[in-house]
Amino acid sequence: MALIDNKTELFIIESCKQSHGVINSELVNQLILQLECDIESLQQALLPIAATFAQAPISSFYVGAVIFDKQTGNMYLGANLEFKHQALSLVVHAEQAAIANAWINGAKEITSIAINAAPCGFCRQFMNELSTAGTLEILLPTGRYSLEELLPCDFGPQDLGNQESLMSHKKENIEIELPVSEELKEQVRLAYVPYSKNMSAAELVLTDGRVFYGRYAENAAYSPSLSPMSSVLSQLALAGEKLPEAEVERITLVETKGYENQKSVAQAVLTNLNGDSSLVHHVFEAK
Repeated sequence: MALIDNKTELFIIESCKQSHGVINSELVNQLILQLECDIESLQQALLPIAATFAQAPISSFYVGAVIFDKQTGNMYLGANLEFKHQALSLVVHAEQAAIANAWINGAKEITSIAINAAPCGFCRQFMNELSTAGTLEILLPTGRYSLEELLPCDFGPQDLGNQESLMSHKKENIEIELPVSEELKEQVRLAYVPYSKNMSAAELVLTDGRVFYGRYAENAAYSPSLSPMSSVLSQLALAGEKLPEAEVERITLVETKGYENQKSVAQAVLTNLNGDSSLVHHVFEAK
């Protein structure tokens, strides 16, 4: 028997569309009381809801992930996102989507993550960049695991001499002299780019005025890095927007002069959008 009934499920889905996949602490506590369950049980019960936001036109394999941040009490959803007619390496995994969602929407830490299928090696490596990698609880249908159990003999930031970590909330104090929104400039300053140094972020504006952001999140193994454009499209998907139906007004990508590496990737994934998918590309000189 499902813990969440159909009426409550529909309410949660609509709430998540409005919040871009964020369940605030007030609603988390309300659901725990209503369903008479604990945090872990709620995370797992929310997995089918998270998976409804997945867009998997290639694999038809729908994955959901739910993060809990004990400092804020919030939960953050994630779902896999695939792009038709593009290299499979450009997809966003559910775990990446949930982590990026938490990061972009103000989570203090990633305490635990529930997933409806065992994470692939790519995602285990992506999670290894987190500030909480050493204490992270991974909740699977088969039980609870530490990241160390799932990723023995790991390779991480410190192997490359990097003392930073994803979710460490470091912000670069730099001037960005560009004709873009102040919020996009702030997203650029918050990018996690210890390896390429390309502070980069993206802004997507729909014709109805809604705005979405994505930041560049790098990884010590390089390949699991999440591009700012894939990140912003994941945010769009978590708002319940189907990529081929999204009515886009403007898309902007900002990169750091001399370190640019995101324009071609951005143009590739944008082919999946409806309407105007042309890219406004800006490069700034960090000062």
